[in-house]
Amino acid sequence: MNRNTVDVRTIIPRERHPLIFSTFDALAPGGAFELVNDHDPKPLYYQLQAERPGQLVWSYLESGPEVWRVQVGRAG
Repeated sequence: MNRNTVDVRTIIPRERHPLIFSTFDALAPGGAFELVNDHDPKPLYYQLQAERPGQLVWSYLESGPEVWRVQVGRAG
């Protein structure tokens, strides 16, 4: 499984989702990356679910209060 990390804490907000979507779209089936954020990325979860139905695997690794880490994967 691909274990690259996308830390969006230093990226300006309007560029975060496009980066995350392009990273997700580049995953092979069964692949994943770790998303690191400064807030709960739950809205991103809903957006990915809506725009990539049936493809998303989402697992919280750390849930704040200052850092959120999520394993974001593409279903195999």
